[in-house]
Amino acid sequence: MPLTTQAALLSLNRSGLYYQPVPPSPEELYIKRRIDEIYTARPFYGSRKILVELRKEMVINRKAVQRHMGEMGLAAIVPGPHLSQPAPEHRVFPYLLRGLAITAPNHVWGIDITYIRLRAGWLYLVAVLDWFSRYVLSWELDQTLEMPFVLSAMQRALTVATPTICNSDQGSHFTSPHYLDRLQAAQVQISMDGRGRALDNIFTERLWRTVKYEEVYLHEYDSPREARQGLASYFQFYNQERPHQALAYRTPAEVYVAAQACPTATSAVDMWTTGTPPVAHISTAATTTVFIPDSTKGNRTLAQPIFVS
Repeated sequence: MPLTTQAALLSLNRSGLYYQPVPPSPEELYIKRRIDEIYTARPFYGSRKILVELRKEMVINRKAVQRHMGEMGLAAIVPGPHLSQPAPEHRVFPYLLRGLAITAPNHVWGIDITYIRLRAGWLYLVAVLDWFSRYVLSWELDQTLEMPFVLSAMQRALTVATPTICNSDQGSHFTSPHYLDRLQAAQVQISMDGRGRALDNIFTERLWRTVKYEEVYLHEYDSPREARQGLASYFQFYNQERPHQALAYRTPAEVYVAAQACPTATSAVDMWTTGTPPVAHISTAATTTVFIPDSTKGNRTLAQPIFVS
């Protein structure tokens, strides 16, 4: 059947059927790659500081950096002007984790999206993480930032277990009625980071850094299929084989399964202090030591120690 007839039967504009997508240029791919590397190493950098780094290598203006960061879903973690004012059309939920003792698997989950580079393009990765054990319950890749891949990842995680609280940022995916209704139907309490406070979701942010330095940056994925295969192998390794310093060098799977079998067991939680790397903390009783990062201090990352039993 001629294309003209097909377009007429479907009431489509024929010009759109002849359009051939234009692949991103090598220059755009390189710029996005460098932005991703700079942001992963220094997530407190905004477009101005990333621009300074990029101008050491190329000629570029701030508007281009801002456009690329927007397409990549990146924003500096430091507070900005008026960031505490949510969009009126969004349903925003309070942050429920301030001073909370995370004492068991499936007590608190975190969900977030990050940018994954390919040799000739990019993908977006979403993952659901159990904060107590650092166990990745589900993940999904997509070539766009559309809603379905987020819903798919959350639905698969809910087939494994149901958390008491699920925490996210205030991005459009996580304020969507489709996402919120799914959690509320499962009777999950919804927690959202304060705007401009990505450190409220610190464990998921640290997962992205680990995934990128240990897997993504070591490989040049040629296709979405190759990226999916590489990440599938890595997450299997991460959950089942990789010893985690904050878990006293146990694997996330060991802690996730063992803690459910023995409810009094507790997980080690990173202790964040200014200028000091995280260290392993082994609990000897039903006690968890939680350090909640405080990003209200400008560009400094401080910590509020909270000892709970």
